[in-house]
Amino acid sequence: MKLEMRGQMRLEQQMKLAPHMIQSMEILQLPILALQERIEQELDSNPVLEMEESRPSEQSAETTEPKEQTKDDTLDEEFRDYIEQNVAPRPQPDEPDPKLAAMQNTAALPQSLHDYLEDQWRLVEADDPVKKAGSLIIDYIDDKGYLSVRLEQLHSVERSDFKLEDLHKALELIQKFDPPGVGARDLKECLLIQIAQSADDMSFERKLVTDYMQDLLENRLPEIAKKMNCSIEDVNRAIERLSKFDTSPGLQVGRNENHPVTADVIAEYSDESGDYTVRFVEEGLPRLRLSDYYLKMAAGSKVGEKDKQFLQNNIRSAQWIIDAIEQRKNTLLKVTRSIVNHQRDFFDKGQLYLRPLPMSKVAEDVHVHLATVSRAVAGKYVQCSWGILPLRKFFSGGVEDAQGNEKSWEAVRAKLQEIIDAEDKSKPFSDDQIKEKLAESGITGLARRTIAKYRGILKIPSARLRKKY
Repeated sequence: MKLEMRGQMRLEQQMKLAPHMIQSMEILQLPILALQERIEQELDSNPVLEMEESRPSEQSAETTEPKEQTKDDTLDEEFRDYIEQNVAPRPQPDEPDPKLAAMQNTAALPQSLHDYLEDQWRLVEADDPVKKAGSLIIDYIDDKGYLSVRLEQLHSVERSDFKLEDLHKALELIQKFDPPGVGARDLKECLLIQIAQSADDMSFERKLVTDYMQDLLENRLPEIAKKMNCSIEDVNRAIERLSKFDTSPGLQVGRNENHPVTADVIAEYSDESGDYTVRFVEEGLPRLRLSDYYLKMAAGSKVGEKDKQFLQNNIRSAQWIIDAIEQRKNTLLKVTRSIVNHQRDFFDKGQLYLRPLPMSKVAEDVHVHLATVSRAVAGKYVQCSWGILPLRKFFSGGVEDAQGNEKSWEAVRAKLQEIIDAEDKSKPFSDDQIKEKLAESGITGLARRTIAKYRGILKIPSARLRKKY
């Protein structure tokens, strides 16, 4: 068999994305807070990119010698002046250091639950085996304050530094720590720990939790009252007192702070035009531009070829991100205007009037690809008279009501919530009854399992658990 190499030409089409196209898609998908971080990174890494408000003086440097300067000489002096103006002077011994003052005024990071418990455990006087056992237990207490493993799992026959009894002693000590209820292994123990630490007489509540916890969770109040030989009112009063206890005590310490939701666009009704106007939120996003100094330096004749190539690459990169941010703004405005046009009833009347809206319809309006709309609304929010809402909220399927009007699944769930809020809690509606109520409002064709599914999404318990005695 003879082996040989041959050259062959073939014509084919391939789609390749240019770097600036990839960057545009990434910028479009970023939420506003992430975009702010991205801009800060670009400002730090690219010397050609700068903010408009920090624009340096464009006046030429003053000279003491009355000689004629060339363009490049003027540029060199301007650049030296620019560097000198932007170097922060070293603070004198008697002057306050602004960086140090800023660090001192910065809030400290919140203490974690683990560190909070460790600080208390270090003050406990106990034998070394118990101290070691307690440190291990604290490592397995989750963010809600519960011990997530069994004590038997923390001990093995190979361990010689502490015994199983030491674990029990250590846990008993930890369960006396702050916050009350920490170190519990389940909800029942969590409530009993807090009952024991209460200064009030809670003997009735202790018996209720100790003997009838499962009946309590399943809302079997008549059975509890009968077994405890008391009235339902007594049980309800005990439940009210128990409701003041914290079922997730660990969240009191080191609670994660929620990041504020910032609107990207604002939709406002204009009395003059009788329509909605959509505007982009400019606050928080700096206006970027290319540095005049580096532009002149890149065009100058005194810059070496290597340095000129470096500047040209950075100029190109800076221009790409400026264009990408502007394109993000325009795309977001177009998409939001299309959403407002399709969901006009929602903006006028509220959530019950939210209509089904596929992304493909908005993509067709804006003349962009479906994926572009998906990126444009990802993590973005619109501010309107109904609050600050995610743009993805306006895209969903739905059903037609008896009058032939389309209602989104969000509107159906809102109507379901409205029905349950208005029910008689002593006789709560079953899922079949909720289905009938929805049909009376014109929403037909929903299966009972769909009602149960929506209740789960809205975190609404079943009728038996909603019943008030």
